[in-house]
Amino acid sequence: GSSPPLFTTRRFKERGMSKKIAIPLALLIAILVYSFPPASIRWQPRKPGASKDFSAKTSAYVCPMHPEIMQDHPGKCPICGMDLVPAVKHDRDSTLHVEAASLQDLGVRIAKAHDGEISREILTYGTVAYDDARQYSFNSRFEGWVRTIHVHSVGEKIEQGEILYEIYSPDLIEREKRFLQFLQRRDQILQSVGDVSQQENEYVMNLLVEYSQQKEKFYNEDVDREAVKWLEDSRQIREVVGIVAERSGIVTQINASEGSFLSASSPVFKMADMSRIWINAVLYQDQAGRVKIGDRAEVKLASGDKARGSVSFISPISENNRVTARISLDNKGFRFRPGEFADVDIHSDSRKALLLPRSAVMHTGRGSRVMLFLGKGRFLPVEVETGMEDENDVQILDGLQEGAQVAANGQFLLDAASSLQDAAIRMQSNHAR
Repeated sequence: GSSPPLFTTRRFKERGMSKKIAIPLALLIAILVYSFPPASIRWQPRKPGASKDFSAKTSAYVCPMHPEIMQDHPGKCPICGMDLVPAVKHDRDSTLHVEAASLQDLGVRIAKAHDGEISREILTYGTVAYDDARQYSFNSRFEGWVRTIHVHSVGEKIEQGEILYEIYSPDLIEREKRFLQFLQRRDQILQSVGDVSQQENEYVMNLLVEYSQQKEKFYNEDVDREAVKWLEDSRQIREVVGIVAERSGIVTQINASEGSFLSASSPVFKMADMSRIWINAVLYQDQAGRVKIGDRAEVKLASGDKARGSVSFISPISENNRVTARISLDNKGFRFRPGEFADVDIHSDSRKALLLPRSAVMHTGRGSRVMLFLGKGRFLPVEVETGMEDENDVQILDGLQEGAQVAANGQFLLDAASSLQDAAIRMQSNHAR
C-alpha cells in the first residue's frame, strides 16, 4: 500500500510535541519538501531504456482543496477527506495537459475575452421620495362649507374627474342663477329667429359661443359635469355641488373635513402623481466626486423590486459630509412607496473595455494571471494586467487579446498543478544530481 503523508499536526500531537517546537519544525519540513521528493508521492517507475523525462511519465492524483497532497493512486485527502482527482499531465514546456474526462470531472468552464462596457460601482443607499415637479395643491374655487367629503385618508388613489367633496357655496349658487338666466334668454332669442339658418345668423353664432364658454367655466372651476348637465336639463338651482379632481394622483395631505368653511383659494388637498418618483441617494465625500449627472443607477428595495434610472441631480450642498444625488425612476404599478429605503448601485466612469469574468482571474502577491486555453486540453498560465471590476466582469488592460479563451473556474487547481509541475521538474533535477 501507499504511505500516508509523513508530517501532519496529528503526528506531532501523538509524539507529544509542543506548538512552539511543532510550528518551526513544520516550516523547516515545508522547505525540505520543495527540495527533495516527499516520501508520500510515489511516481510510476521507469522501465529500462525508457526516456529520462520524469515529467512526461508522471501519473498522479491530487486533492482539489489541498493541491499539495499528491499520490500515484486514487484515495482520500488526509486533511479534508475529499476524494483525490487525477492531476493534470504536463509537457516538457510550460503548458499543462488535462484529459477531457478530468476536465469534465472538475467542471472546468471556458470563457472568451470580449469587448463590453464596464464601470465603477458605487454602492450606497437612498430613500424613495415624491417627484416635486409632480406634486400639486388642490384649492377651493369658491367660498362655502364642506357638506360631504369623499377622501378620508392619505395615500388614497384618486382618478381624474372623481368627486373629492361636495360644497354649499352662495357664490356658486349665484353663478348657477346667472347661467340659468342666460339659458332662458338664449331660448327666447332662438325662438324669435324662427327658421332662419343658425349658421347664417351671426348673433345666433355668438350665443352658441357664449353658451360653450359658460359651461367651460364651470368645468375649469372643477364643478362636477353631471351637476352642470342636471342644471341645464332641470333648469333648477342645485345648492350642494360636487367638486372633482382635475387630474389623477395620490392624496398626500388632507386639510378639510365635513363642516369646514373654505374661503376662495383655500388648500383642501395636496396630491402627487406617482407615475415617476425620486430616489434620494446618499453619497459620501469620497463617492461624490466620482458621480456625474447621467450616470446609470440600479435601485433595489427590501421586497426585491428593482428598477433602473439615471442620476438627474447632484446637490451642491453637503450636509454632515454627505451629498444627495437624485435618481428619477419610472413607477408604473406603484411598486415604490415614498419613505421606503432602497439599495442603490451607481455605475460611474463607464467605458468600453476587454472583459473577462471575475472568476477567471487569479490575484496573487506576484500579480494577476489566467489559465489560457490552447485547445485539446492544454492550458498555459499567462500574466495579465487588470483594471476596473464590477459585479461580474474585470477589465483586461494587457496580456490578452479579444477572443482568447481562458478557464473561467477551476483555474486555482490548474495553477496549483502548474506549480507542482515546476516543483516536480526541480525535484527530478535534484535527484539526477
